[in-house]
Amino acid sequence: MSVETLGEFEQLVMVAVVQCERSGTSDVYGVPVMEEIERRTDRNISRAAVYVTLRRLEKKGLLASWMSEPRAERGGKARRCVRLTAAGAASLRESRRLMDRMWVGLDPATVSDRS
Repeated sequence: MSVETLGEFEQLVMVAVVQCERSGTSDVYGVPVMEEIERRTDRNISRAAVYVTLRRLEKKGLLASWMSEPRAERGGKARRCVRLTAAGAASLRESRRLMDRMWVGLDPATVSDRS
């Protein structure tokens, strides 16, 4: 079985989904995912980038989504919530394993720009 290769931002989104789930967030959707990434990376990211990535990961079968119950505070609108699939968890683990293997023998403090 081939495991889907993940880009950096895809990994950030997927890890943020897992972090949100673990923090007790009942419905994980784009805004908490964006906030988790920004909080942990000190990067400003666009909400649109997160939503586009969530959809792409769902199309790849790495995330599953469903519509939440309508929310009064949202004018009766539902949210599209997400969770990691088994294939998503496998891809995320494989991405981590590959990066860990690439770093074996390197001290991040000694990596320098030689330009």
